[in-house]
Amino acid sequence: MVKGEILFGIVRLPIGKRRQELQQKANDLFAAVTCDPIPENAGNTYAHIKVAAQQQGTSLGECDLWIAATALSLDAILVASDSDYERIIGLGLRLENWEN
Repeated sequence: MVKGEILFGIVRLPIGKRRQELQQKANDLFAAVTCDPIPENAGNTYAHIKVAAQQQGTSLGECDLWIAATALSLDAILVASDSDYERIIGLGLRLENWEN
């Protein structure tokens, strides 16, 4: 899911230097990290995040919710460049921007 979101962000960019640079960064990232499957307890975490986000008046896409729930379930740092995740950091999500 995460890989798909990263690639979606890159593929939708116009062909050019920025897209090429981000593709190389993504390739380096995919080579350096292991992508874990979605754990069973992520469903519980997903439900709690979605309710909390709604109560805060924050909306996130379904994929973003599942990605955040997976990171929280694994007690992992979510590596992303999507600023939408900053809206749910108060729920215990640890975030690192991979573009910096």
